[in-house]
Amino acid sequence: MIKDGFGRIHDYLRISLTDACNFRCTYCMPDELMQFKPSAHLMQVEEIDAIAGMFVRMGVRKIRLTGGEPLVRKEAAEIIRVLSKYPAELTITTNGSRVHEFITSFKDAGIRSVNVSLDTLNHDKFLQVTRRPQFQQVWDNIQLLIREGFHVKVNAVMMKGMNDDEILDFVAWTKDQPVHIRFIEFMPFNGNHWENEKVVSYKQILETIAAEYDFVKLRDDANATAKKFKVYNHEGTFAIISTMSAPFCSTCNRMRLTADGKMKNCLFSKGEVDLLTAYRSGQDIMPLIEQCVIEKEESLGGQFTKDYEQIDADALTNRSMIRIGG
Repeated sequence: MIKDGFGRIHDYLRISLTDACNFRCTYCMPDELMQFKPSAHLMQVEEIDAIAGMFVRMGVRKIRLTGGEPLVRKEAAEIIRVLSKYPAELTITTNGSRVHEFITSFKDAGIRSVNVSLDTLNHDKFLQVTRRPQFQQVWDNIQLLIREGFHVKVNAVMMKGMNDDEILDFVAWTKDQPVHIRFIEFMPFNGNHWENEKVVSYKQILETIAAEYDFVKLRDDANATAKKFKVYNHEGTFAIISTMSAPFCSTCNRMRLTADGKMKNCLFSKGEVDLLTAYRSGQDIMPLIEQCVIEKEESLGGQFTKDYEQIDADALTNRSMIRIGG
């Protein structure tokens, strides 16, 4: 069991397979010409397998694969296969563009839930946000996942002036399909041009939806990041991940492993622990994992408070989102 200094048990590991992506979302990737880590600097398949196995032996019960875009890594199918042997729920977050190539891999590995990042339902706006003309491919792959019986969550980062006018369109989508929309408050990371004025808050999202729909609050899971709701007579649901305006740090059970093998105990943590170098040198990394979690701050990496309107984004110390992993 991995426990931090505030008594929180950490049993959920997010593993980034790569910092590369075939999209160029403006809020995630600070530079269109961004250079990615060479393969030798990334955790190799056997290293991901061994390190993940240690986390499982220490009590991890859920593993989520992230990126960048995890499915652009050439060994993605192999990594999915080797991790499926562990007694932990295996899930993945993807931009959806290559899902059709991995449906069999997902099924064989026992993956039942897939998160797809999709910030807009408008073709032209999708091109503007991602800088790639692949809206139809992503949409078709979401439909494929639904047809194949996967639990599909759609992650939409909400930004004022960009897609806040589509909140009701996303909720309308849940009427006839069992899709689970997750509105995410815009978060500050290195180079993503965050401004507090761009945040569409939990309260604002709810007020927008309440003006059109009657909905009920659903019970949230014990360590949930998303506050879940359901519109009456809709097949799907919607939820809000309120990192900025109503943080959920008190029940956090998450740890992150970057593609180059650095452990972060919080999405916003300043520090990292180099597990990969230690592992390659033959060091026992379990004490390093325990110490990293013990040193976790009480909330938000110790870098800011829930009064997000007072945040100076330029003063934060962190990686860009794509180099951390979603």
